[in-house]
Amino acid sequence: MATTVIDRKEDLHEPLTADEEPLYQACRRIYPQSVNGTFRRVKWIVLLVTLGIYYFLPFVRWDRGPDAPGQAVLVDFPSRRFYFFFIEIWPQEVYYFTGLLVLASIALFLMNAVAGRVWCGYLCPQTVWTDLFMLIERWTEGDRRERMQADAAPWTFAKFRRKAAKHFLWLVIAWWTGGAWVLYFADAPTIVWQLATFQAPAIAWFSIGILTFTTYSLAGLMREQLCVYMCPWPRIQAALTDEYALNVTYRYDRGEPRNSFKKSEALRVKGQPAGDCIDCNQCVAVCPTGVDIRKGLQLACIQCGLCIDACDNVMAKIGRPTRLIAYDTDLNILRRKEGKPDIYRVIRPRTLLYAALIIIVGMVMLTALATRQDAGVSVLHDRNPVFVRLSDGSIRNGFTVRLLNKERETRAFAVSVEGLPGAEIEVIGETSRSEGRPVVEVGPDQTREVRMLVTLHEPNLKGARQLSVRIIDLATGQSVEAQDHFRGPEH
Repeated sequence: MATTVIDRKEDLHEPLTADEEPLYQACRRIYPQSVNGTFRRVKWIVLLVTLGIYYFLPFVRWDRGPDAPGQAVLVDFPSRRFYFFFIEIWPQEVYYFTGLLVLASIALFLMNAVAGRVWCGYLCPQTVWTDLFMLIERWTEGDRRERMQADAAPWTFAKFRRKAAKHFLWLVIAWWTGGAWVLYFADAPTIVWQLATFQAPAIAWFSIGILTFTTYSLAGLMREQLCVYMCPWPRIQAALTDEYALNVTYRYDRGEPRNSFKKSEALRVKGQPAGDCIDCNQCVAVCPTGVDIRKGLQLACIQCGLCIDACDNVMAKIGRPTRLIAYDTDLNILRRKEGKPDIYRVIRPRTLLYAALIIIVGMVMLTALATRQDAGVSVLHDRNPVFVRLSDGSIRNGFTVRLLNKERETRAFAVSVEGLPGAEIEVIGETSRSEGRPVVEVGPDQTREVRMLVTLHEPNLKGARQLSVRIIDLATGQSVEAQDHFRGPEH
């Protein structure tokens, strides 16, 4: 068993009476055992790659020119920018993040349709950090049996020393995890030096403290409880799966009836049916959530594949074929029992739809990114008053115009209005003109807000007319526009 004994009757497999049955299941301590095999190696590789990227990516440099941040990946709140290597995202382009979230969700659906909870078993941050914390636990306190014996034994200095070492290393990892996250929001070498010399701003210390606490609690103390009770994905994915999705499955058509190894061999000698499962419970012992995969798919199973490695090791020792537990489907088990061949349909309408959506959303985002302009304009009409009638009968509207310059040099923009023949334009505080149009200069990598007055000599104007405010880069001729309305009396 992979849990501590809570009730003696449970240990003796005796049923509890109605009065003894608890209202709520008590938290069970899980003691996962180490295991070697294909899926364990895959998890180690994923752990090294993902944590390596997370911890060291803030230190990667990227030259963006003078007076620009040199960090490859940076969320620059003071400048309101997000930098990702050669990509610079402005606040007005938040839709790129929306697109990334859509892509991530569809990719999650696709992974679930192909092989169940692949995300949970290999890529989820909770899984990755929990694996690292369990590695530290085994290194300081020993493997499963040693930890169980130590926890059942009274406190000694040696026991205290091992547990203190474990929690200290957990806190170090949690602290560096929180610190690494902060590095994405400031220049990494600078903030590291400030932290080392205790000169970092208070917000940095506060953020690291919060993230240290959450990482230590979730990966070190809560572990499987987060996956079972807090995470919504196990409940969502159950509604998205179908009979063709591959899941970690106990092949009961081959494993049952289960007996001890000696009894199974004796039954085979007599020509009687005997399953390959010898009830060794190794699949349960290695499970990080304490699941018995032989009971079928369960909410707590994150499908990490460690039970496959454990079972394969046992099968190899007793001379039986491996993959008694494997990525399979219940449909195939039923087909094998009927003497029919297995069916594996990775490519089917569901997966094709998800893949097509990923391609479409990805292409839309790439097209938008490749064709986006390095200048922008937005217009806001005055609300009060909506219009002003001048002494000569003309009508004047006021607008707030925001000009955006994404280049790293100062640019001059000529401002014009289209859709209102004969209209006069005045930009408050700007005297420069080009071909009769007001000229506004915008500094490098900046926005500038100006007030614009549009006057139309048409006393009989009624209602609203659509207009376009266009800005033109005098150096390159690039132009962008924004739509609004010129308003007059309703009657």
